[in-house]
Amino acid sequence: MAINPLSHNKEIKKGLYLIPTPIGNLGDITYRAIEILKKSDLILCEDTRVSLKLLEKFDIKSRLFSNHKFNEKKNLPKIMDNLKNGKIISLISDAGTPGISDPGAILVKQCVKEKINITPLPGASAVSTSLSASGFSEKYFFYGFFPSKLKDIKNDLRSLSKLDSCIIFFISPKKINKAIPKIKENFSDRMILICREMTKYYEEYLRYNVKDLKTFEDSLKGELTIVLSEKKRVKKGSLLLSESDKKDIKKMIKKLSIKEITNIISRNNDISKKEIYNYCLKIKNEI
Repeated sequence: MAINPLSHNKEIKKGLYLIPTPIGNLGDITYRAIEILKKSDLILCEDTRVSLKLLEKFDIKSRLFSNHKFNEKKNLPKIMDNLKNGKIISLISDAGTPGISDPGAILVKQCVKEKINITPLPGASAVSTSLSASGFSEKYFFYGFFPSKLKDIKNDLRSLSKLDSCIIFFISPKKINKAIPKIKENFSDRMILICREMTKYYEEYLRYNVKDLKTFEDSLKGELTIVLSEKKRVKKGSLLLSESDKKDIKKMIKKLSIKEITNIISRNNDISKKEIYNYCLKIKNEI
């Protein structure tokens, strides 16, 4: 694949740019992101104090404008007017890709509705970063921030436990111990990866079997990303006949055919038909 070198003299399209920012290490920003931020008429951000550090690091002089979840609806008409007047506006979050569990969805939807050009850039994301380090299935469901209300926790986790894919959550360190009992209740047959301070100096990746997971005595610091593995697959035939199954077979052996018994027992168990058939044959021969 050919890679086009950056040209700082090249004109960029008017419209809205969705620009991922580093989730920790500032060195993870892309050259293209810096180029577009420098050419932006306005940069929408969550917290100007956080974003100013990034801009100063890379000598970006574009104007910052606070646009967080508490004021994004109020800001929408003004931002749309600027876009319709041909301004180049970039949307960033405090960390990661904007619009993914961060402000931005409202603006993007309005731009789609009014046919304003939207250009997303690839880049940092806690979702893809944590998944790549997990060693779990590449199929995943991203939930977002872990629910805070007990009712939501119970209902959502019960539904999510039925998914046969990885499940990714964001959670604050203050809530992790509260969440662990519910995780164990619904995902005891899975593995879990707890990612802490990803890409930063003290980054840490904690791996457990969910059934062995315990609450943390010392409070964890930094935002956490949780990755639950896909369901563990039990191969058909890896289980042995239980004593209760054997008793049932002995009761049925004089009344039903071996084929009928095999179908009945296998319907309710992850046991191979061959094993059931052989046991039936053995009992039949002993009669």
